[in-house]
Amino acid sequence: MNDSITDSVDVVVVGAGVTGLYAVHKLRGLGYRVRGFERGDDVGGVWYWNRYPGARCDVESVDYSYSFDEDLQQEWDWSEKYATQPEIMRYLRHVADRFDLRRSYTFATSVTSAELDERTLRWTVRTDGGEVISARFCVYAVGCLSSTHLPDIPGVAEFGGATYHTGAWPHEGADFTGLRVGVIGTGSSGIQAIPLIAEQAAHLTVFQRSANYSIPAGNAPLDEETRVRQKAEYAERRRLSRLSGGGSPHAAHPSRTFEVSEDERRAAFEKRWELGGVLYSKTFPDQLTDRAANAAARAFWEEKVRALVDDERCADLLVPTDHPIGTKRIVTDSHYYETFNRDDVRLVSLRENAIERVDGSGVVLADGARVELDAIVFATGFDAMTGAIDRIDIRGRGGRRLKDVWSEGPRTYLGLGIDGFPNLFNLTSAGSPSVMANVVLCAEQHGDWLSDCLRHLDAYGYRGIEASAEAVEEWVAQCRDRAAATLFPAANSWYLGANIPGKPRVFMPFIGGFGVYGDIIADVADSGYKGFDLITTV
Repeated sequence: MNDSITDSVDVVVVGAGVTGLYAVHKLRGLGYRVRGFERGDDVGGVWYWNRYPGARCDVESVDYSYSFDEDLQQEWDWSEKYATQPEIMRYLRHVADRFDLRRSYTFATSVTSAELDERTLRWTVRTDGGEVISARFCVYAVGCLSSTHLPDIPGVAEFGGATYHTGAWPHEGADFTGLRVGVIGTGSSGIQAIPLIAEQAAHLTVFQRSANYSIPAGNAPLDEETRVRQKAEYAERRRLSRLSGGGSPHAAHPSRTFEVSEDERRAAFEKRWELGGVLYSKTFPDQLTDRAANAAARAFWEEKVRALVDDERCADLLVPTDHPIGTKRIVTDSHYYETFNRDDVRLVSLRENAIERVDGSGVVLADGARVELDAIVFATGFDAMTGAIDRIDIRGRGGRRLKDVWSEGPRTYLGLGIDGFPNLFNLTSAGSPSVMANVVLCAEQHGDWLSDCLRHLDAYGYRGIEASAEAVEEWVAQCRDRAAATLFPAANSWYLGANIPGKPRVFMPFIGGFGVYGDIIADVADSGYKGFDLITTV
């Protein structure tokens, strides 16, 4: 096997999104020889692929940025409160250029397999470009939302018009002017894209399986005075973010929902409504653990949304009834609900009238009704958390495949290590806060921990590091128990894999909070990496 090796390095990093870029920067700075691989032809990760109309971050721009370099923080000017995909891509390209990160990457190349050599504890990594790399460490930064999911609808291949998926949008864009367009799915990408597609299309039909909670972004340009103030406050803003549950500086109300008067409660909800987006779910600290508290938040939200929609019947369909508010990620939108006041937009509830099939000219519903279409947009999401790493044939001790080990759900220690897979790290994914928090700070949190870990191994002459089976079992149980103590399992969400037929129903992220998680992994490192086996010989 060694005869086929084309390169030998210290670390292979898979992925050039926010996590992969930071890992390359940190590890290279420690003197490690690093090779990065990215299936796209540029940096950006999820932001490279998700170019659909209206794609926008639901974390404020000033927070959705790296904190590791003060000059970088001060030199970059965000133009809006919530950045759009093109601006985030410009930022990530700027970071890649500023720190010369592209030279470590091979783009337009997918890693297809990685196999452990138990004799040397090195990984043989193969790519679809024919390279075979020997690496001491493998670092996966493939993203939680990068493996698109297309539902199995009969006849899709027969459709004569154009088809798109929001997670794999054409780089040249799409022009819907004068077309009859159908959008299938009303998750985050659908809710963000629908208002802009409606502005172009001659007629838009929205096919909704499950209504979702969304909060208007309240987006606004950032003027120079605001930017100067934000940059002056960056140190405190980052300090608060690292202590928080979600990696942003906004703290929940200090009292529980019903410990305050109705007026104070409504004022708190109003303040979060005006802030916009996902943090509405954390207005009060008991909102995601107490059903009565959640119902109060939901009632305020419903009152606001019904005021935006003219048709009562349409509003009935747009208001979720099947899950507590916040147990699926609340979407951040721009004029989504108002879009349904247009005469050229129609909402179809698939729970009342399912899609039976697609044919050459459109969609046929269960009751026999036809919806003639010129284009179909699938806003049907991702095989989240595990889909991207499942595409890689990873084989650890005894030739065991990671996909088989995870057949009943992902099993990690701290979301970082996996028993039976020494010298392999899976960053900002299952078993860590990842999608529950600001992923840029998650990337730094994991990248810093990883760098310190590898430096520790070398300082003390260790050849490898591997999570123990007991530590994995205990961490899986802790993640499960923390989730069970909340309302999150009440929703059939992609956090549980519920959008993928046949996928095990396991709550995959660590739900205890970004700051709490940071303390846990810091304690593990300070203890000499308890829960890990440090390997001196091979």
